[in-house]
Amino acid sequence: MRTRFSNNLTSIPPTNLLRLFSHLSTNPPPPQHFSDKITSPEPHPSTNLSQNHILETLLTHKSNPKSAFKFFKTVERKRGFIKTVDVFCLLVQILSSTPKTHSYARNLLNVYVSTDSTPSAKILVEQLLECSGKYGFGSDSDSDSRVFNYLLNSFVRANKITDAVECFRTMLDYDMVPWVPVMNILLTAMVRRNMIRSARELFDEMVERGMYGDCYSLHVVMRACLKEGKFEEAGRFFEEAKRRGLVLDAAAYSIVVQAVCKVPDLNLACGLLKEMRELGWVPSEGTYTAVVVACVKYGNVKEALRLKDEMVSVGLPVNVIVARSLMKGYCVQGDVNLAVQLFDEIVEGGVAPDVIMFSNLIDGFSIIGNMEKAYEFYTQMKFMGIQPSVSILNSLLKGFRKQNLLENAYGLLDEAVELGIANVVTYNIVLMWLCESGKVDEACNLWDKMMSQGITPSLVSYNNLILGHCKKGCMDDAYSVLNDILGRGLKPNVVTYTLLIDGFFKKGDSERAFAVLEQMKAADIAPTDHTFNTIINGLCKTGRVSEIHDKLNNFIKQGFIPTSITYKSIINGFVKEGAIESAMSAYWEMCENGVSPNVTIYTSLIDGFCKCNKIGIALEMLNDMKYKGMKLDVIAYSALIDGFCKMQDMESASKFFAELLEVGLTPNTVVYNSMISGFRHLNNMEAALNLHQKMIKNKVPCDLQIYTSLIGGLLKEGKLSFALDLYSEMLSKGIVPDIVLYSVLINGLCNHGQLKNADKILEEMNGNNITPSVLVYNTLIAGHFKEGNLQEAFRLHDEMLDKGLVPDDTTYDILVNGKLKI
Repeated sequence: MRTRFSNNLTSIPPTNLLRLFSHLSTNPPPPQHFSDKITSPEPHPSTNLSQNHILETLLTHKSNPKSAFKFFKTVERKRGFIKTVDVFCLLVQILSSTPKTHSYARNLLNVYVSTDSTPSAKILVEQLLECSGKYGFGSDSDSDSRVFNYLLNSFVRANKITDAVECFRTMLDYDMVPWVPVMNILLTAMVRRNMIRSARELFDEMVERGMYGDCYSLHVVMRACLKEGKFEEAGRFFEEAKRRGLVLDAAAYSIVVQAVCKVPDLNLACGLLKEMRELGWVPSEGTYTAVVVACVKYGNVKEALRLKDEMVSVGLPVNVIVARSLMKGYCVQGDVNLAVQLFDEIVEGGVAPDVIMFSNLIDGFSIIGNMEKAYEFYTQMKFMGIQPSVSILNSLLKGFRKQNLLENAYGLLDEAVELGIANVVTYNIVLMWLCESGKVDEACNLWDKMMSQGITPSLVSYNNLILGHCKKGCMDDAYSVLNDILGRGLKPNVVTYTLLIDGFFKKGDSERAFAVLEQMKAADIAPTDHTFNTIINGLCKTGRVSEIHDKLNNFIKQGFIPTSITYKSIINGFVKEGAIESAMSAYWEMCENGVSPNVTIYTSLIDGFCKCNKIGIALEMLNDMKYKGMKLDVIAYSALIDGFCKMQDMESASKFFAELLEVGLTPNTVVYNSMISGFRHLNNMEAALNLHQKMIKNKVPCDLQIYTSLIGGLLKEGKLSFALDLYSEMLSKGIVPDIVLYSVLINGLCNHGQLKNADKILEEMNGNNITPSVLVYNTLIAGHFKEGNLQEAFRLHDEMLDKGLVPDDTTYDILVNGKLKI
């Protein structure tokens, strides 16, 4: 028999719902034991305790549930009594018929479903339904529905959630609507037991049947979505409930705000906050916190600050999480001073700073290079008794590395070791620093210290050592590290092999580079785009540009997609070889493949055209750059300036030099070198010396080439004293002369009869283990021959022979024929 109940939840009076919910949530009276297995045997003919007798007797007490229960307790203790499902169902129905015995019914159900011998939920629901129809309990839909809701609640109490769901669905199959509080209890239990997906599906089934639940139901299902990471789903449930006209509360808004912050949809989150305020609610501290954190995380610090002020205006405190988040937002934007200001404000407001706040400030100052301030906060933190974390120490080390403060880093590392918080990452920061600087010996000493502390090197540690050896060009040592990695049971990665490939290419050993590539493939490690670009760049640097085309096609077949980095290497390679037409072909190929040329590629082409004296085409490339909205960098200006200087067009060179300054760039040593050399070749030493003074004023370092140009030009003008002063200045800066500068000095001094000073320069060359060239000896021999010092001239000739130099025709023209011009 199928009994139909109303599926309109509003038919249950609110007072009844409250009463029912209170029954479900309060402790029942002491349980009445009903734990034996209930079966359905045939009636025993020889006893008056037969099932039929008990059923008939219970029915006589139908209008008096307490007497029915008393009768049942009496016969339960008699020998031969057998508890059956029919008896149980009838008793539960009778007890549910009056409020005075509702607790008895609930207690019987709680005990019964807690046993392992309970029939399935579906069978039990159907048995209760059959009993209801057979004995006339269906006329009171409220009491009949109560039995099934009590049963559903009992399954949840017994932690039989799967049975509870089966009970719920069976009730729906027979058109019985579970009470909303019971549905909420079931949904809550499912979420707590991580049956998240099932809870959401069950709620969807409820909605499909027109059972929308209440605001608490919405809370439960939205929290389930948050727990599962289905943030957009939570928003969907909220919007659907809103469209149905459900009266939403502040808690529902708070949950959905948290959800949309995770999506993220910051505009919606802020809009919901505003809606809450308009409805007369003050969003909770947690709700404001969620939106502030999201705004900072996704870069809208301005809105985060506005919300912080709004929090304060409604009487909510700025908690630690909000303070941390805002400080981090300031630091990420580089506004570390504002982060400090906020730090001071919240400390004055009574918020105790924690290690994360200090970490944000220290990290912020380290990133912008203000290590003095970063270390100041580190000291303040320790003074306040806050133990520094390893991440703070690592951040400081990275800052010291950025500012090249190695001694400070060593001191901090020692402190980290004393505190017992230094880990392999800590050591790797300093190891990479040393190895990138070519200080491999110091890196090896640090490695030994790390091992002595019981810290096992990681693959990153080994890769750092490989990098260091490659930087120094010690490729045998670099390769031996690879063998160490394999010997310790570690598996080299693509970084390991790529470092070695790059090192061998830079050493000029392309064959061993390709051998390492094959070794990597044999180890089943696939090359990355960086690996392919390293190989292409290596081929270009070693003069094997003719192989590029075939190699590139091969790499493309392996899935490699060339980028601007790839074409930059290729174009640079062709430019280096003087094959500017091939460079342009690579440029057009790049454009056809949809790769946009960047500033560096244009700069390479401009440099190539300038070196080929095709300055007109270089200017066309420059105009193309400007048309595309690209801004020239110092390197691009340098190429153009150098091109014009070599053409001795100092007017155009000066124009671009002035433009470079106008756009806010700072000329580097290379630019000044081109300009000074250009003016020197035009014998305009005044302009050259003015540029030298600008370099000194702007603290741009002068290199050997610049000093060579200036000294050569001054000597040519006969300004020997000035030239020698510059030479002394150069030596004081630790710049070591090369054979070119020595040749310029000796030639200039000899031309002006300063043979003694020229001889001193020769002695200085010998002292610096620089072998004079034949040209240097010819200059000195000619000078002494001119002055009539024939003996010294022939002695210098003999010295040439002793040094293994072979006199040329000029030498003999001077000594034999008296030709003094060299």
